[in-house]
Amino acid sequence: MFLFEDAPAQGKSPETAYLNEVRGSDVYIGLLGDRYGGSKGAEVSPTEAEFREAQKHHKEILFYIKGENGANDKKREAGVQKLIKEIKDSRSGYSYRRYNSTVELTDFVYESLITFLKAQGVVSRAEFDQRICEGAKFSDIDEDKVKWCLRTAREKRNYPISVDASTEDVFTHWKLLKDGKLTNAAILLFGKEPRKFFDQAKIKCIQFSSIEVQKPFASYHIYEGNLFEQVDKAVGFVFDAIRLPVIQQENTAQVSRPLEIPSFAIEEAIINAVVHRNYNTTSAVQVMVFLDRVEVLNSGTLPPSLKLEDLKKTHTSHPANPRLASVMFYGNYVQEAGSGTMEIIRQCKEAGLPEPEFVSVRNLEFKTIISRDVLTDAVLLSMGLNERQMRAVKLIKKNGQITNNDYREMSGASKATATRDLMDLLKKGVIERLGVTGRGTAYHLKGKGLIKGSKGS
Repeated sequence: MFLFEDAPAQGKSPETAYLNEVRGSDVYIGLLGDRYGGSKGAEVSPTEAEFREAQKHHKEILFYIKGENGANDKKREAGVQKLIKEIKDSRSGYSYRRYNSTVELTDFVYESLITFLKAQGVVSRAEFDQRICEGAKFSDIDEDKVKWCLRTAREKRNYPISVDASTEDVFTHWKLLKDGKLTNAAILLFGKEPRKFFDQAKIKCIQFSSIEVQKPFASYHIYEGNLFEQVDKAVGFVFDAIRLPVIQQENTAQVSRPLEIPSFAIEEAIINAVVHRNYNTTSAVQVMVFLDRVEVLNSGTLPPSLKLEDLKKTHTSHPANPRLASVMFYGNYVQEAGSGTMEIIRQCKEAGLPEPEFVSVRNLEFKTIISRDVLTDAVLLSMGLNERQMRAVKLIKKNGQITNNDYREMSGASKATATRDLMDLLKKGVIERLGVTGRGTAYHLKGKGLIKGSKGS
């Protein structure tokens, strides 16, 4: 990539320099804003001059126009309007996209360049899960796992193939073969040792004893095996880590032990991470259990056709690894309907939890954050808590309770101030009193806010 503004001083005119760069390039990318621009003595702007040079030498031309739609095009300078009109002409054959932000522009350029490289044969046309797994043989496949998935497909999805079908026949129907050879998806889903071929095929699960990343870890496991096994073990890890409160049922001796977070939300977040992750990177899927939340992180990001806000409404499914998604659908792990994120939100709200967060991290990683309690920072701020009270809530989440003396040591406040702050928290329903009033009085979080402890505590 050549940026004219970054070029060092040299003994030829700027126009000659940037036109030479266009002639030596494979792809010309033009960015159009509101101003036409120009240089002394030049009849056309540098952007148009570059465009004409790219035309002349039959370069791949991609244009990106700032602004959501064409409503504001008439407000642009005349030269820009002229260029946009030419580029938009269907007879011209040029590709153009509109963008609103740098992040969106980066996504569009990346998508276009990958498409160009695939067309040139520089990178594989197939997605990662559809490529041939070099060196893999049918002896590397777990036949029992294939039979299990086939039985599940027949029972849950009315799949017509006989349970006596050969693995080769099954893989042919499920498109897990390419030119008669096993694909990456075949090994990831049914390999005896997927890590023999893909070191990144694993899920790291970490349990913390606080609300921050902090050592020592309460628990740490790396799960390998096929993707079905990885998901099952990671989900089990979270179930073991989150509190199962004992709740006395009204008018009965029986107790209910519901999970803090709906099981579907945990399962769907981990399955999504496995199905949508970028397997071209060396990083593993990571599941982190904090005292107040669960975070699931995977490499990769949303496809350019989807935005974060789209995950909260009806949207089509865009799996980054379509073969993985398809077979995990047969195994009854995914629904292939694009409704999973909406169901996570619905079930969490129904359980009295805050709405889960979906976050794009540096446009390279995707994170799902599910709260374990209702007292998130956002909720506490909305209740008007001061900084001392916010810190006190975090301390209770860590230790299970707080006393007036603890509050003073933590904040440096006077006894009168500590008492006033604690009474305010009581009034707002954030905490409740343990024991009688006096020296031994302690406070813990009220209701769902109480998250201290692990399974069975």
